Amino acid sequence: MSGKAKPPIPEPIAELQRQLDQFRGTRQRRTKLPESLWKAAVELARQHGVHSVAQPLRLDYMGLKKRLGEPPSHRKAPRAAFVELITPPPATLEECVIEFESSRGAKMRIQWKATAPPDWNSLLRAWRETEG
Repeated sequence: MSGKAKPPIPEPIAELQRQLDQFRGTRQRRTKLPESLWKAAVELARQHGVHSVAQPLRLDYMGLKKRLGEPPSHRKAPRAAFVELITPPPATLEECVIEFESSRGAKMRIQWKATAPPDWNSLLRAWRETEG
Protein backbone atom coordinates (compact mmCIF):
# COMPACT_ATOMS: atom_id res chain seq x y z
CA MET A 1 0.00 0.00 0.00
CA SER A 2 1.11 3.52 -0.73
CA GLY A 3 1.94 5.76 2.20
CA LYS A 4 0.26 8.77 0.60
CA ALA A 5 -3.48 9.01 0.17
CA LYS A 6 -4.77 11.01 -2.75
CA PRO A 7 -6.49 14.21 -1.73
CA PRO A 8 -10.18 14.34 -2.59
CA ILE A 9 -11.07 15.88 -5.95
CA PRO A 10 -12.72 19.30 -5.52
CA GLU A 11 -16.42 19.28 -6.40
CA PRO A 12 -16.19 21.54 -9.51
CA ILE A 13 -13.55 19.21 -10.99
CA ALA A 14 -15.61 16.15 -10.07
CA GLU A 15 -18.66 17.72 -11.79
CA LEU A 16 -16.67 18.34 -14.99
CA GLN A 17 -15.30 14.80 -14.72
CA ARG A 18 -18.88 13.46 -14.77
CA GLN A 19 -19.68 15.61 -17.83
CA LEU A 20 -16.55 14.36 -19.61
CA ASP A 21 -17.35 10.73 -18.74
CA GLN A 22 -20.85 11.20 -20.13
CA PHE A 23 -19.49 12.80 -23.32
CA ARG A 24 -16.86 10.09 -23.77
CA GLY A 25 -19.43 7.36 -23.17
CA THR A 26 -21.57 8.54 -26.07
CA ARG A 27 -18.80 9.24 -28.61
CA GLN A 28 -16.18 7.23 -30.43
CA ARG A 29 -12.72 7.14 -28.97
CA ARG A 30 -10.43 10.07 -29.93
CA THR A 31 -13.37 12.39 -30.70
CA LYS A 32 -12.52 16.07 -30.21
CA LEU A 33 -13.89 17.57 -27.03
CA PRO A 34 -16.40 20.39 -27.44
CA GLU A 35 -15.01 23.86 -26.87
CA SER A 36 -17.37 24.36 -23.92
CA LEU A 37 -15.74 21.45 -22.02
CA TRP A 38 -12.26 22.79 -22.80
CA LYS A 39 -13.25 26.26 -21.55
CA ALA A 40 -14.57 24.77 -18.31
CA ALA A 41 -11.30 22.82 -17.87
CA VAL A 42 -9.26 25.97 -18.50
CA GLU A 43 -11.21 27.91 -15.88
CA LEU A 44 -10.71 25.12 -13.35
CA ALA A 45 -6.98 24.98 -14.21
CA ARG A 46 -6.72 28.70 -13.45
CA GLN A 47 -8.16 28.05 -10.00
CA HIS A 48 -6.65 24.66 -9.11
CA GLY A 49 -3.59 24.25 -11.35
CA VAL A 50 -3.04 22.41 -14.62
CA HIS A 51 -1.95 19.07 -13.12
CA SER A 52 -4.79 19.02 -10.58
CA VAL A 53 -7.29 19.34 -13.42
CA ALA A 54 -5.61 17.39 -16.25
CA GLN A 55 -4.98 14.21 -14.25
CA PRO A 56 -8.48 13.40 -12.95
CA LEU A 57 -10.14 14.58 -16.17
CA ARG A 58 -7.70 12.55 -18.31
CA LEU A 59 -6.85 15.57 -20.45
CA ASP A 60 -3.61 16.22 -22.28
CA TYR A 61 -1.48 18.21 -19.82
CA MET A 62 0.38 20.19 -22.51
CA GLY A 63 -2.83 20.86 -24.46
CA LEU A 64 -4.52 22.25 -21.35
CA LYS A 65 -1.43 24.26 -20.42
CA LYS A 66 -1.29 25.74 -23.93
CA ARG A 67 -4.94 26.73 -23.80
CA LEU A 68 -4.41 28.27 -20.38
CA GLY A 69 -1.63 30.47 -21.72
CA GLU A 70 -3.69 31.94 -24.57
CA PRO A 71 -6.13 34.80 -24.03
CA PRO A 72 -9.70 33.49 -24.48
CA SER A 73 -10.42 35.59 -27.58
CA HIS A 74 -7.03 34.97 -29.22
CA ARG A 75 -7.03 32.72 -32.27
CA LYS A 76 -4.07 31.94 -34.46
CA ALA A 77 -4.31 33.26 -37.98
CA PRO A 78 -4.73 30.52 -40.59
CA ARG A 79 -1.64 29.66 -42.57
CA ALA A 80 -1.34 31.34 -45.93
CA ALA A 81 -2.53 29.16 -48.78
CA PHE A 82 -0.66 31.20 -51.37
CA VAL A 83 2.77 32.76 -51.14
CA GLU A 84 4.04 35.12 -53.82
CA LEU A 85 7.76 35.02 -54.49
CA ILE A 86 9.08 38.22 -56.00
CA THR A 87 12.36 37.80 -57.79
CA PRO A 88 14.87 40.62 -57.95
CA PRO A 89 15.12 42.44 -61.26
CA PRO A 90 17.56 40.84 -63.69
CA ALA A 91 21.13 42.06 -63.64
CA THR A 92 21.98 44.75 -66.12
CA LEU A 93 22.77 43.12 -69.42
CA GLU A 94 26.00 44.15 -71.04
CA GLU A 95 26.05 44.52 -74.78
CA CYS A 96 29.04 43.11 -76.62
CA VAL A 97 30.06 43.15 -80.27
CA ILE A 98 32.73 40.81 -81.71
CA GLU A 99 33.95 40.97 -85.31
CA PHE A 100 35.98 38.32 -87.11
CA GLU A 101 37.75 38.80 -90.41
CA SER A 102 39.32 36.00 -92.41
CA SER A 103 42.51 36.28 -94.47
CA ARG A 104 40.31 36.34 -97.60
CA GLY A 105 38.40 39.37 -96.31
CA ALA A 106 35.22 37.63 -95.16
CA LYS A 107 33.74 39.21 -92.07
CA MET A 108 31.47 37.99 -89.30
CA ARG A 109 29.93 40.28 -86.71
CA ILE A 110 28.36 38.90 -83.49
CA GLN A 111 26.33 41.20 -81.30
CA TRP A 112 24.65 39.92 -78.17
CA LYS A 113 23.05 41.16 -75.01
CA ALA A 114 22.99 38.39 -72.41
CA THR A 115 24.41 37.46 -69.03
CA ALA A 116 26.22 34.38 -70.40
CA PRO A 117 28.56 34.57 -73.39
CA PRO A 118 27.98 32.34 -76.43
CA ASP A 119 30.13 29.30 -77.20
CA TRP A 120 32.89 31.09 -79.09
CA ASN A 121 34.77 27.95 -80.17
CA SER A 122 31.73 26.46 -81.85
CA LEU A 123 30.84 29.72 -83.57
CA LEU A 124 34.38 30.26 -84.89
CA ARG A 125 34.67 26.63 -86.01
CA ALA A 126 31.35 26.81 -87.89
CA TRP A 127 32.36 30.03 -89.58
CA ARG A 128 35.75 28.62 -90.66
CA GLU A 129 34.04 25.52 -92.09
CA THR A 130 31.80 27.66 -94.27
CA GLU A 131 34.83 29.64 -95.42
CA GLY A 132 36.36 26.30 -96.37
